[in-house]
Amino acid sequence: MLPVAILAGGLATRLRPMTAQVPKSLLAIAGRPFIFHQLELLRSQGVEHVVLCVGHLADQIRAQVGDGEGLGLTISYSYDGGQLLGTGGAVRKALPLLGQDFFVLNGDSYLPCSWADVQSAYARAGRPALMSVLRNDDRWDRSNVVFRDGELVLYDKRSERADMSYIDFGLSVFSSAVFSAYEAGQFLDLADVCRELSTRGQLAAFEVPVRFYEIGSRQGIVETEEFLSRRLANA
Repeated sequence: MLPVAILAGGLATRLRPMTAQVPKSLLAIAGRPFIFHQLELLRSQGVEHVVLCVGHLADQIRAQVGDGEGLGLTISYSYDGGQLLGTGGAVRKALPLLGQDFFVLNGDSYLPCSWADVQSAYARAGRPALMSVLRNDDRWDRSNVVFRDGELVLYDKRSERADMSYIDFGLSVFSSAVFSAYEAGQFLDLADVCRELSTRGQLAAFEVPVRFYEIGSRQGIVETEEFLSRRLANA
């Protein structure tokens, strides 16, 4: 499996005061810090190498997660540095650790889909990027993808369109060439990178059949807590 960049460097202002002193990745969900649920899922999917893109309270994350030896993973760290770089800028800085092709995962997402299917779809598409998408119809958040006949027509997180019935699932695959085209050290939003790719027809898509779980909102935390508690009880 390709390496995975986890975007875990944001300020998580929507969850304040919970995240004032604790990074979102370390919030306790179903009895343990959320990031350990993520890492166990990745390992179960066959992932071996993870790069944590960190910024806010990064030392806390490294102190708890370490190098991944006890988790059956190889874990590296890429630091934003003195100023936050944004989600795209964080990936740009991590390129030396990621190689030619890699997954990007939101740091607040738990995605129980087949990662092998997503990777295979990227290989078949022959394009520099692929976004996994879910039929949403504004159920879990505002829809932001026009997906038609197996093709991603447009991704736009900032503008609404009546024909947007899909949403970014939270798992994408990229060629490093996508980010090396941008200047190192600049602030860069991954949503803007993906929108630009979609307008040029360079963003492929793979429709996943299961919903996502996330801890980026208080309601998301409740639903993720319930899901992971059930999953652990049935393990």
